[in-house]
Amino acid sequence: MQKVLVANRGEIAVRVIRACRDEGLTSVAVYADPDRDAKHVRMADEAYSLGGDTPATSYLDGNAILRAARESGSDSIHPGYGFLSEDADFAQSVVDAGLTWIGPPPAAIRELGDKVSARRIAQAVGAPLTVGTAEPLTGSSQAIAFADQHGLPIAIKAAYGGGGRGMRIVWNRSEISELWAAAVREAVAAFGRGECFVEKYIDRPRHVETQCLADRFGNVVVISTRDCSLQRRHQKLVEEAPAPFLTDAQRNELYRASKAILAKADYVGAGTCEFLIGQDGSLSFLEVNTRLQVEHPVSEEVTGIDLVREMFRVARGEAIGYEDPPSHGHALEFRVNVEDPGRSFLPVPGTVSVFDLPSGPGVRVDSGVEPGSVIGPAWDSLLAKVIVSGVTRDQAIERARRALDEFVVGGVPTTLAFHRAVLNEAAFVKQPLKVHTRWIETDFHNTIPPQIFESSDSIPSQDLRETMVVEISGRRLEVSLPLVHASSPNSSTRRVAPRRVGRTAASAAAGSAGHDALVSPMQGTIVNIAVTEGQRVQAGDLVVVIEAMKMEQPITAHRAGIVRDLSATLGTTVGSGATVCRLDSAESDAA
Repeated sequence: MQKVLVANRGEIAVRVIRACRDEGLTSVAVYADPDRDAKHVRMADEAYSLGGDTPATSYLDGNAILRAARESGSDSIHPGYGFLSEDADFAQSVVDAGLTWIGPPPAAIRELGDKVSARRIAQAVGAPLTVGTAEPLTGSSQAIAFADQHGLPIAIKAAYGGGGRGMRIVWNRSEISELWAAAVREAVAAFGRGECFVEKYIDRPRHVETQCLADRFGNVVVISTRDCSLQRRHQKLVEEAPAPFLTDAQRNELYRASKAILAKADYVGAGTCEFLIGQDGSLSFLEVNTRLQVEHPVSEEVTGIDLVREMFRVARGEAIGYEDPPSHGHALEFRVNVEDPGRSFLPVPGTVSVFDLPSGPGVRVDSGVEPGSVIGPAWDSLLAKVIVSGVTRDQAIERARRALDEFVVGGVPTTLAFHRAVLNEAAFVKQPLKVHTRWIETDFHNTIPPQIFESSDSIPSQDLRETMVVEISGRRLEVSLPLVHASSPNSSTRRVAPRRVGRTAASAAAGSAGHDALVSPMQGTIVNIAVTEGQRVQAGDLVVVIEAMKMEQPITAHRAGIVRDLSATLGTTVGSGATVCRLDSAESDAA
């Protein structure tokens, strides 16, 4: 292994490129058209264009990635996380091309990436498990039958998904069909497959996991436990290692079950086994993520192990060479996303104008962003990960307060306000830990004001470029350069102050902008239209669903009325504040 192609973008691509440099390996970046000038492209030793301006036409195009590997002379591929990292067919194509796949064997990805198959493996090794369907279901009627047999709530989950995408929690029987369709639609958009299964939902659980590493000689070690209970829309916001306030029995069972599951699947590489802890303290296996996790840095900080370099070693065929490492101290990770916590964590695309990072003792920041970076609606909302460590959990929390106060981002709203707020919540900072996977939605008293920035809805065109011809050693090359504009990384930037809006977060999330007009609360793509022109709706009824930054946002009626001037069209992009339809009063209709 000498030359590693990093089949990803953003902060994880930067992370892997840095590990390549530490390891003495040559790194190769790939990029979509909007990422021509991205940080990971400039950091790598070489960079190759994939073409395309969406995930589907770039980082999800396996043929384009393999072509870049051939052209660059790469001998190995690291997939990072997301995109093709858990695609068994792509992993097999890498192996078939004679390249080293820096990840688990394709067979293990298939067995564990399919959540139904993973449940069967967990059951075979005696891992704790809640009741669920043995196979993916063919339709919502089977989900209704499961709920009738086992009771509510139930969780509808994408069989080939993860990260909370393609997942819906059902509390009312009447909602099963609608939420089933939403889960399937989101699974297809995120993972290319819509198969879903159902399991009994554990209410108000903690989410804990084990960071594991396995080699081809059958050795499996647990690097650390983690707690990832602070989530919104079942997607993680804050993680920490080791998982606090576990009993010895719980910790021992987490280690035992995780090792047994990975050994049974002949797993090789880095992977994570996820579990839920019920309010009664019982454990239940959730899934295996057959890749490096977003939150892997907290495990690195408490063990001193570089997980990316360990992935290199294992992929080269080396043995792990050590037992479960002890943990020292405590680490917290805060995901700083381009979302507005004052408006129900709505994603808001835009241009980053200011990006002043924190530093000091115990502070690490992983990011692929800098001033001038454009955060488009087609891409993930993650700006940076702030990882803070200390000798104790209390010290890590104290340092985190300081670090998050130092972090300044301008031009787009971020989750920094939420992170600062949660560090003053007794439910999170005190023992016993009272946060759970739906704590933000159900128990967090959100007084964070909405953030709207002048540039939030203004995304520079990616076509503002100029092409020139240059000669290097007699070879003619065409060079594409961005036109200089105010938000260029090398131009002067100004901090854009947030301006308050006059509506509540709840009404903004519902898309309310006046008495009759129903407006979109964010820029995104319309993926579902639930009403027709002239239809009567009640307040709270679903009207349309908008997808942005890999998340779906339902827009519901802010009042009862008759749908008029419905302008929404499937697949079209709407801006923040755009009118979706009017809701005329029933009295007006009758007149």
